[in-house]
Amino acid sequence: MSAVIPSIEAGLTQLQALTNYIDQGSENATFVFYSSDKPANTTIEADESKRLVTMTLPKPCFKKLNTDSIELQQTDAAIVLRNGTAIFARLFSAAGKVVADFEVGTHITLNNPTLVAGSTLMLNSIVLKPTLQ
Repeated sequence: MSAVIPSIEAGLTQLQALTNYIDQGSENATFVFYSSDKPANTTIEADESKRLVTMTLPKPCFKKLNTDSIELQQTDAAIVLRNGTAIFARLFSAAGKVVADFEVGTHITLNNPTLVAGSTLMLNSIVLKPTLQ
């Protein structure tokens, strides 16, 4: 079965709707980085013993619409909890629901994926692009 690939305009509209979903809830959305392998899908729990850092997005998380992407607001500066190499990040909505998993180096670029306990980390630029043909 092949995937349905929307037009760029439709894809950007979908991503804007996703930001509304991300903001729904009493808390703020978060990116959590882990030093374990990315689970096969988002229904599988992440290994919490491998949690490196949790960064919080402001509300609203939407910052800007570009011609081929949307940009989210930067996260807060969070303290890294333990030493490790960030393998993947999980995005949680403001309601604490899993939204998506991102592989470090493929979907998310960090200046250095090796994180040191006690240091701070923040995401300054978060750009989401729709899937195109």
